[in-house]
Amino acid sequence: MYSNYDEGLGVVGALLYIAVIVFYIYCMWRIFAKAGKPGWASIVPIYNILVELEIVGRPWWWLLLMFVPLANIVVSVIVFLDLAKVFGKSTGFGIGLILLPFIFIPVLAFGDAKYLGPIAERSQTTTPDFPVS
Repeated sequence: MYSNYDEGLGVVGALLYIAVIVFYIYCMWRIFAKAGKPGWASIVPIYNILVELEIVGRPWWWLLLMFVPLANIVVSVIVFLDLAKVFGKSTGFGIGLILLPFIFIPVLAFGDAKYLGPIAERSQTTTPDFPVS
């Protein structure tokens, strides 16, 4: 029923799948390293989300929201938008991270983006441009 050709495609597909996963892990490792965090943290389940929340400056308890259906989608969108901002990228780039992560995560990892610090903390501590009376 199955030929050797079909088995070969399965092996090639599996190897390609593994290569993509390894590349994605390497990209996340580089992003974590750019942010001054240990790269190995990107491969530890759940801890990587906690470190990513630290990178963008969100509180640790947002990790708990990742286990709540529908709330996890909202939190993920906010974190991706913040991730773009902490590396000096636009909201459009953040939307690219959400919709096309297989393109925008390597761009963030290998591009010239510099880590600027947590955006959530920065937005609360900055002073307004206009005088307050």
